[in-house]
Amino acid sequence: MSVVTNTTTIGAIEAPSRRNTELMMLAFAVAVPVFAYINVGLAIDGKLPTGVLGYALGLGLLAAVAHLVVRKFAKYADPLLLPLAVLLNGLGLVMIWRLDQSPRLIQRAESQWGAFTPDAPKQMLYSAIGIALFVGVLLLLKDHRILQRYTYISMVTALVLLILPMFFPARNGAKIWINLGPVNIQPGEFAKIIIAIFFSGYLMVKRDALALASRRVMGLYLPRGRDLGPILVVWAMSILILVFETDLGTSLLFFGLFVIMLYVATERTSWIVFGLLMSAVGAVGVATFEPHVQQRVEFWLNPFAEETWAQSEQIGQALMSFGAGGTLGTGLGQGNSDLIMFAANSDFILSSFGEELGLAGMMAFLMIYGLIVERGVRTALAARDPFGKLLAVGLSGAFAIQVFVVSGGVMGLIPLTGMTMPFVAAGGSSVIANWALIAILIRISDTARRPAPAPAPSPDAEMTQVVRP
Repeated sequence: MSVVTNTTTIGAIEAPSRRNTELMMLAFAVAVPVFAYINVGLAIDGKLPTGVLGYALGLGLLAAVAHLVVRKFAKYADPLLLPLAVLLNGLGLVMIWRLDQSPRLIQRAESQWGAFTPDAPKQMLYSAIGIALFVGVLLLLKDHRILQRYTYISMVTALVLLILPMFFPARNGAKIWINLGPVNIQPGEFAKIIIAIFFSGYLMVKRDALALASRRVMGLYLPRGRDLGPILVVWAMSILILVFETDLGTSLLFFGLFVIMLYVATERTSWIVFGLLMSAVGAVGVATFEPHVQQRVEFWLNPFAEETWAQSEQIGQALMSFGAGGTLGTGLGQGNSDLIMFAANSDFILSSFGEELGLAGMMAFLMIYGLIVERGVRTALAARDPFGKLLAVGLSGAFAIQVFVVSGGVMGLIPLTGMTMPFVAAGGSSVIANWALIAILIRISDTARRPAPAPAPSPDAEMTQVVRP
């Protein structure tokens, strides 16, 4: 019997989904924090902690749910993003629980507030909410290009989120919180994602005008006057945030994000120089009359000054904790970073890792953050549409700026900003918002790595005689 069939010489190349690779790395990402949890318990009490099974099951269940959703709804997504985020989240939970066991912190809380409330259970709840938002984003956001429709709505939403803290009381000198009864929200964490969406949509439309319509002055391509409007508005907004909310971190994040995306969209080095000059002028201008900013700079320059030690004590203790850690660290559960008191598990949690893991551990820790940024940039390079490229770069840039600003402030490289380290610091707003950020990057990477559909058969395809017995 003979059968004649039509075959084409061109076919779709099926790309590997890499989901099994992701699953194996997730197992490793869960095992490392569980081992660290056991290590802390042995260092503190000399025996296995009673909650290790619940912690392992809780973190493993959250990772499994996230993996199953990615496997089903983002089959071709980057296999590294989810394991890296789970690893950081798990290590953060371990360090927060370790600080909850500190007798000094317990005694200080009982004497100052009358009772001590551990932060680790709340952080596990926030992590679960973050994974739920992660799942929701992947289920509802079928295509990241849908976000482009909401460019100007995103701008309005971001402005509202950034302005709202002005109407609430300041905490530790900065107005970055919204207090709704027992719930405290830091809107800047969510605003960074929404701002990236707005910048991506705006620059995709205006990039040609910003890149080509310019004047060459002293080797730099300077923008035309009509194109300076949006840049000046963004610059003025960052300065207003710094003045009225005394929030140096959000101001740096906001303006730095715009400069990065502007450079990527136009490929003009002059925009970076122009942006740095504007940020320097704004920072110096505000620092000359804003007492809180002046105080932050003074503490940065002289953290061990005797006359200001009562206010700069935490910065000095953080620097000493890094020094005490040495190269290999004191070991998990054996440091004294709890002397930093209430900020030990939030603003200064990086110093806790630095003391107990040492320089080697800190380099590995920061490398995890660097890998997330690298995978985000790789996603931008692979994206097929300009909006996806800009959005991936914007989200990766916002994440990188926040890591630099926080770690630089704690290590004494720049003045302290009061922002929280992504995924590891105690606080619901940060961990929830960063899980949403990872979900959007995964959606973009899934679209970028998804194989193109097979071309339709051509009527002129070669006729092949297939003979079957």
